[in-house]
Amino acid sequence: MRTPHHLDAHPRPNPYEELAALDDGPLEETPLEEFLTEERDAGAEDAWTPPDHRRGGRRRRKNRFAGLPLAVKAVVGLAVLASFTALGDRWAVLYAEHRAADTLKDRLDLAAAPEVEIGGFPFLTQLADKRLDSVKVTVPDVAADRVSLAKVSATAHDVTLNADGLTSVRGAHVPRFDGDVQLTFADLNRELGASQVTFTGEGRDRVRADGTLPVAGHNLRVRAEARIRRQGERGIATEIGKMRLDIGELATYRPGTRASEGLHLTAKGTADLARETRKAKALLSVPAIVRRMGVPEATVREALADDGKLAELTGSPRFARQAAGLNLIDLALDNPEVMRRLGLDPNLLDSLAGLTRPVLADRLSLAFELPEPDQGNVRLQDVRVEENGIRVRVSGSGLTVG
Repeated sequence: MRTPHHLDAHPRPNPYEELAALDDGPLEETPLEEFLTEERDAGAEDAWTPPDHRRGGRRRRKNRFAGLPLAVKAVVGLAVLASFTALGDRWAVLYAEHRAADTLKDRLDLAAAPEVEIGGFPFLTQLADKRLDSVKVTVPDVAADRVSLAKVSATAHDVTLNADGLTSVRGAHVPRFDGDVQLTFADLNRELGASQVTFTGEGRDRVRADGTLPVAGHNLRVRAEARIRRQGERGIATEIGKMRLDIGELATYRPGTRASEGLHLTAKGTADLARETRKAKALLSVPAIVRRMGVPEATVREALADDGKLAELTGSPRFARQAAGLNLIDLALDNPEVMRRLGLDPNLLDSLAGLTRPVLADRLSLAFELPEPDQGNVRLQDVRVEENGIRVRVSGSGLTVG
C-alpha cells in the first residue's frame, strides 16, 4: 500500500505576505495645498527663458569694427565721399544738358528740344576749367527744302565755354566737330511719293523709285533711278535717270527726244497687233505711219486686201521691230482715231507729250543744303545710300554759339 502524499509538506511563500513585510508603515498625509504650492515654487525657480543672441551679436560686431585698422576705415570713408561727389557731378551734368537743350530749342526754333550729351568726367572740373571734352547734340526731324531730315547728330570736341558758372553760360567756341545727317526712305516715300511712289536703296549711291503716277486720269506705273551726289561743300542733289512710264502692257513712255525715247509699243503690244487684224489694218491705213515704218506701199496694199498677206506681214520679226521703233507721240495729234483703235487714250497721249524729262524728274528729285554759319564752316564729307535711307557725313570747324 502506497504511502499518501502530503501537499503541504513544503509550503510555498505567500507573495502578499512578502509585500507586507516591505511596508515601512503608514505614509504621512501631506495636505493638497502644500503639494500644489511646492510645485508652483519649483516651476517658478526653473522657468526657461530664451537666450538674448542679439545683444551679444551687436556687441561682437561693434567689437569687430572697432578692431579694424585705421587705414581701412579711411578707405571706406573716402569711398562714401567719392560716391556722393560722383552723384553731385552727375546731377550737375544733367542740369547742364537740360539747360543747353532748352537754349538750342529756342535759338534754332525747333519743334522739340534736342538731345544733349556732355562727355568727359568729372564735369565740375571741366566747368571750372571752362572747357568740355565733348558735347553731342542730336536734333530729330529737321526741315530741309522739300524733305525732312530724320536726324541730325553732331559731336563737338574741345569746347571752350564763355561762362561764369553752371547757371551763367553765355556761349561756346567749337574748334571742330563731326556728325551725321540721316534721310530715311520712309520720309521720302511720304513727302515726295505721296504714298504712290516708294524709294529703296540700290547700290552705294543710287536710289530706285517705283510706284504709280496719275496722268490725265490714268494711273501709270513709274520707274526711275536717282543717283545721289554731293553738290558743292554743303549741298546734296539727285540726278534722275532711266525714267519710264508704263501704260499697262501696251506701251512704254520715256521722256526725251532720242530715237529710243518717246512712246513705244511693248513686245506684248506688237504681238497683240499681229494677232488682231483690226488693229493692224488701222495702223497700216495711215500713210505717214507706213512711211515711218519703212514698209513698201505695194506690200501694204496686198496686206490690206488679203488677210493672209496681212498675217504674213505682221507676223514677221522685221515688222515687230519696225512697230516697236515707232514713236506714237509724233502720230497722236494727227491720228487720234488710230491711237484709239490701238487702245490708247488721245488725251493721255497729249499729256505725255508735255511730260518732259525735267518735269518728271522734278517730281522725284530731292535736294537739300546745309545752312551756312555766320562764323566757321560746315562741309559734307561723304554721301552714302544705306538700307533704310541716305546718310551724309559732315564736319566743321571754328563755330561760335551764343
